[in-house]
Amino acid sequence: MASVACIGECMVELRQAQGGHSTGQAGQGGGLYSRGFGGDTLNTAVYLARLEVKVDYLTALGDDALSDEMVAAWNAESIGTRRVVRLPGKLPGLYMIQTDAKGERQFFHWRDSAAARQLMSLPETDELLNSLMSYDIVYLSAITLSIYDAAGRERLFAAIKRARLLGTRFVFDTNFRARGWPDRDVAREVFAAAFAAADIVLTSTEDLLALYPGESHEQLMARIPTPELVFRLAEPVSLLRFPAGTSEVRAEPMTKPVVDTTAAGDSFAAAYIAARLGGADPLEAAQAGHRLASLVICYAGAIIPGYAMPPKKRHRPATTRQATK
Repeated sequence: MASVACIGECMVELRQAQGGHSTGQAGQGGGLYSRGFGGDTLNTAVYLARLEVKVDYLTALGDDALSDEMVAAWNAESIGTRRVVRLPGKLPGLYMIQTDAKGERQFFHWRDSAAARQLMSLPETDELLNSLMSYDIVYLSAITLSIYDAAGRERLFAAIKRARLLGTRFVFDTNFRARGWPDRDVAREVFAAAFAAADIVLTSTEDLLALYPGESHEQLMARIPTPELVFRLAEPVSLLRFPAGTSEVRAEPMTKPVVDTTAAGDSFAAAYIAARLGGADPLEAAQAGHRLASLVICYAGAIIPGYAMPPKKRHRPATTRQATK
């Protein structure tokens, strides 16, 4: 069975409870929040597991009760946790979601001292990085890269390049959050390194225009040399570039109201990767990505209920790995 390593950070998620309000002190309004767990690459790992892909999550957590709950939840979703490093005295990060009337989200983070930030500088790091060559795909995002320092990113890229020599494919998702970077010049430099190393890049106008303002779609796509590129536009359309040619894939019209756009890109990535591992071509994979993302945004929070998942479409199974020449 094909396997995926997702590298990143899971945090405690707080979101406004539907219909929940409380009254604070002396005239102050308040709200009730529900607690969950989320993070972009973790969200992708959950959806990959639900699409019957073997997936391990690579991260660092604390030794606290919340970290215990996270690991238990991942195990319940059939996500492998053997690569999760537990750090005594540390805690996971936390983020809050606010959504507007159209379901567009805004995030607030408390993560500067989170355990996951140390993943590339631990005694266990070498063993973890050497394990990457045992996977068919290594998936991470720009958010993942933003939590490590320059030395940690260099160490990670070197391990990915070694794994690619043995046939592992690297999928990079450009999930860009400006607040996670010291400045845009550093982000652009790291993005260029990721583009050069990747086999597949999943990106969007939202991410790239924040780094390269004013550029056209063609200019933005030209910055990415990878052989397989999925470029999501502001409207529900993807532009694809792959060795067999280029194409455009449109999502089917929405039939339900948008509630929360959290994890739209994360779920798209999971469905795309699962379809490609299952033998689908890039067009079929992008269609699968749009279908799942269109469903996910009809629910609050990053992870939709298990019963709401669509039936898995079967493709021809991928049976071989080819080393990068």
